[in-house]
Amino acid sequence: MQYLLYIFLSLNVFSFIITAFDKVLAIKKHKRISEKWLLMIVAFGGTIGALLAMLIFRHKTAKITYLLKFVFIILLQILLVFLLYKYDFLKV
Repeated sequence: MQYLLYIFLSLNVFSFIITAFDKVLAIKKHKRISEKWLLMIVAFGGTIGALLAMLIFRHKTAKITYLLKFVFIILLQILLVFLLYKYDFLKV
């Protein structure tokens, strides 16, 4: 279980860095990281890191379509955790 924690933390640090880097690219008017990649990282567990970067750097906070997809992923993750817990996959 401890390995899962390290993976989760690493994924969120990576998500934070990638989202912050995309903000830098946006400011410098360079080629950006696609929303698909950003959302894929979020979907695989980088939600907290991406959310922190979005709030700290005010990145992607005005783009409604991105925010709707982001919230949808969060809701799916909550549902997944609920179902895993309900069926004894997460109970220690």
